[in-house]
Amino acid sequence: MVHAYILIQTEVGKAAAVAAEIAGISGVTTAEDVTGPYDVIVRAEADNVDLLGQLVVARIQSVDGITRTLTCPVVHL
Repeated sequence: MVHAYILIQTEVGKAAAVAAEIAGISGVTTAEDVTGPYDVIVRAEADNVDLLGQLVVARIQSVDGITRTLTCPVVHL
């Protein structure tokens, strides 16, 4: 299982709606609107890196109101 944090920038005033829509996507464990340089932080999981990439590109990035994403896979050192 691969886990990642996805940092999301949204259009002005869209953070809450984006977080709510993303929270309903399969593979997303949490989606919260936050303050700072990013507007929403998502924790997601998938069986492998390829499926994680598909989740981000095909499902999350297609949500209306998102302007940019940054995916940060979790590593265990």
